[in-house]
Amino acid sequence: MPSLPSHAQVVIVGGGILGCSTAYHLTKAGVTDVLVLERKQLTSGTTWHAAGLLRSALASYNLTRLAMYTLDLYTKLEAETGQATGVVRPGSLSIATNKDRWEELLRGVGMLHSFGAEAEPISAKEAQQKWPLMKVDDVVGAVYYPLDGKCNPIDTCMALARGARMGGAKIVENVKVTRVLVENGRAVGVVTPDGNVRAEKVVNCTGIWGHDFGLEAGVNVPLQACEHFYVVTDPMEGMHSNLPVMRDMDHCAYYKEDAGKLLIGAFEPVAKPWAIDGIPEDFAFGELPEDYEHLAPILDNALRRVPGLGKVGIRKFFNGPESFTVDGRYILGPAPELKNYFVGAGFNSIGIQSGGGAGLALAHWIVHGEPPFDLWEVDIGRFFPHQNAKSFMIPRVSESLGLLYAMHWPFRQYESSRNARTSPLHARIAAAGACFGEVAGYERPNWFGAPGETPRYEYSYGRQNWFDASKEEHNAVRERVGLFDQSCFAKFVVKGPDAVRVLNRVSCNEIAVPPGRVVYTQWLNGKGGIEADLTVMRRAEDDFLVITSVGSQLRDRRHLERHVDLSDRVTIVDVSSAFAMLGLMGPRAREVLQSLTSADLSTAAFPFATSQELELAGVPARATRITYVGELGYEILMPTGYALKAYDALVAAGEPYGLKLAGYHALNSLRIEKAYRHWGHDITPDDTPIEAGLGFCIAWDKAGGFVGREALLGRRGKQIKSRLVQFVLEDSQALLYHDEPIWRDGKRVGRITSGMFGHTLGGAVGLGYVDLGHPASAEEFVAGRYEIEVAGRMIGAKASLKPLYDPQSARIRQ
Repeated sequence: MPSLPSHAQVVIVGGGILGCSTAYHLTKAGVTDVLVLERKQLTSGTTWHAAGLLRSALASYNLTRLAMYTLDLYTKLEAETGQATGVVRPGSLSIATNKDRWEELLRGVGMLHSFGAEAEPISAKEAQQKWPLMKVDDVVGAVYYPLDGKCNPIDTCMALARGARMGGAKIVENVKVTRVLVENGRAVGVVTPDGNVRAEKVVNCTGIWGHDFGLEAGVNVPLQACEHFYVVTDPMEGMHSNLPVMRDMDHCAYYKEDAGKLLIGAFEPVAKPWAIDGIPEDFAFGELPEDYEHLAPILDNALRRVPGLGKVGIRKFFNGPESFTVDGRYILGPAPELKNYFVGAGFNSIGIQSGGGAGLALAHWIVHGEPPFDLWEVDIGRFFPHQNAKSFMIPRVSESLGLLYAMHWPFRQYESSRNARTSPLHARIAAAGACFGEVAGYERPNWFGAPGETPRYEYSYGRQNWFDASKEEHNAVRERVGLFDQSCFAKFVVKGPDAVRVLNRVSCNEIAVPPGRVVYTQWLNGKGGIEADLTVMRRAEDDFLVITSVGSQLRDRRHLERHVDLSDRVTIVDVSSAFAMLGLMGPRAREVLQSLTSADLSTAAFPFATSQELELAGVPARATRITYVGELGYEILMPTGYALKAYDALVAAGEPYGLKLAGYHALNSLRIEKAYRHWGHDITPDDTPIEAGLGFCIAWDKAGGFVGREALLGRRGKQIKSRLVQFVLEDSQALLYHDEPIWRDGKRVGRITSGMFGHTLGGAVGLGYVDLGHPASAEEFVAGRYEIEVAGRMIGAKASLKPLYDPQSARIRQ
């Protein structure tokens, strides 16, 4: 019987790459009382059969930081621990066989350069020189990543385990954790057949078991095991350890030298979920049945790509389970449902190449209570409960696995597990020709098709098929009036004698305003970074309504709840589903609304940033003069049961004024022309209001201060070296999305954080941080010759710190 301690500071459940990496990094952070419990043997489950690919670059800046750290760590581990890792770094290749994939790769090169990662576009001939066995007659171009490589996954995991033990961690195999001990809403240890272990923190690193193990403790971990395939050939001429890894994503395959043989791995378009009803109790180093029929299309293409395959046999057909998540991003961080419970799982076949950095990040989170930098894209807190249901997960992971090598189109929408959350106006909006997109499971109208047309996306990197339709919606809002269904927005009632004190504590702006006022504010972290961007409406002395985006619904509520003290007399209630919201926006919005109400809507009686209760065609509603489009406008709240009547009345009343239904693509193009920030892109926990140009929201001297104030004081009134700048491209045909490099006088100084075509400004508009490397004046930030790199092409751009549309904000106050 294994000998277990009665207590450990941190218990990690699972001895795969992430469990061992987390233990290793905890010891590096000074936490030596760490216990890793593995149900069978280290690496069993998924780690042992991973392909061992190592990439220096992933799809975003912060995930790339973790990947680059992983490469550096694995390269040094053998010298530190004496355990070989099998790391070799001959680089990797991604080839393109059509112009769309080539543009995707070129845009990716620019993105990676802005991250400081290395990537080099090369010709088909140069690609063949690096990978001589490849046929390139259909190859348009390729990208070479010189820092990439491969490792032996088992050896690498064992090196991390040895490093953890050297740091004081204890690792015990053949101990199954049956459940987590929970007391007063906190994880306090684990139960095993060999005895209970009390703990201050429990970490779920159980891989393909992550969903079921999390569910046992009431924690949602939306991942599902899927069958993952590769084949290994007999020894093959031309195979050597310095051959780069080669990816042919257009044909769903990657190629890797494996001890003189060729390993061909697949990311087929439609995956096969495995063990839907539960993983067999004795499963460890198991393999799944072969399925030649399923893999046949991949292998047929492989024979065309590598003709030499016709001369060798297949030594091994491998099928093993790997965990995939509902959005294709891994899961990291503290569980929202249970205190002191952390998760690191769901790596979507990139566990080895992410394991070092993810373990570093998770250990930092455990020790310091926050990630080392913004990791919201992989934070477990992003998930909603409905996404953990098998009925949602199974179709979604079948799709998300295939999307790993599919074209990563701008505005790509999932096709599976749709209509989980809908507006009370959904049927009306759909009948009006809406093409819906999904955010956090919520269906939102992105654009409206012409009468009689079936609206659907036709993807490209150029102007997609909805471009002109969205342009009409955009122009209607600028010139006349548009109507948006904003019912998806999250809404919280904050009420009680201490409500104003709690909200002022978390808000950098002043919340103690008269009833009827609306405050735009940010919620900050202790470093001054922006955790939330929202509005707070004071309805009465002790009654507030917080409105934020649907994607931030759970995050923002939890952030607020974490800052409520036990002595605070306040209640927080999520009323998001209780109220529908319509955005009536445009220069004629007042006329439309006035025709339906007896309330005085004049500027004197109803100024900007105020809110009033009124009757709208017999519907009790609350109208707020606020805007995210840069025009006169009203956000109109009403109980959900009245939504249809209010919508019908507004549509009918708006007809004489040229009212047009508008979607979220138009909302995005309108907001970016006005340089309104978008949380998660333009402002994040790593950005402060000062660099983001939101200093006007900081009430520096309000009573009691606010979270993050001390961190910002040193920069108050001083010049800064980095600043968010608005750009419009000089070439009216080019398009911006995000992460395009920003060049100033021939030097790369930043990247675009969000982009959209500005129909009023006549070109693509982007926001992005410019880092001049030294404290600079406002004039210096916009001086010089700016260019934006788009798919390898340098395009001139006009820079501005003030909104290029209506810089004085006269239109919103008229």
